[in-house]
Amino acid sequence: MPKSCYNSSKAPAVLGPYSQAVMAGGFVFLSGQLGLDPVTDELVSGGVQAQTRRALLNISGILGELGLTMSAVVKSTVFLRDIGDFTTVNGVYAEAFHAAFPARSAIQAAALPKEAAVEIEVIASLEQV
Repeated sequence: MPKSCYNSSKAPAVLGPYSQAVMAGGFVFLSGQLGLDPVTDELVSGGVQAQTRRALLNISGILGELGLTMSAVVKSTVFLRDIGDFTTVNGVYAEAFHAAFPARSAIQAAALPKEAAVEIEVIASLEQV
């Protein structure tokens, strides 16, 4: 099965030569989402909490256009500019996922695009969980 590439207006435009999402092998692989407002392409104000919430909304928007919800997410990776924000991000993250949480990794990155505080990428199953 060949791969299919997607870009959604429900999330900010990509910052380089890549797709927001690629569908292949029964999964959808989403590129990392920053806390960017999809209209202005600027980071939302309010620090890591607001950026995390916006990144998750961007993810939800892309998945929604593909007919999926956040419950389809089976794996996520959270990149933090400051690992000290781990607990704050967890609080917001828990609002987006319920009960059967996806597997997850969280790491501190030396820097993120646009000097963002957080970036989140996910893998979702096409078999809605």
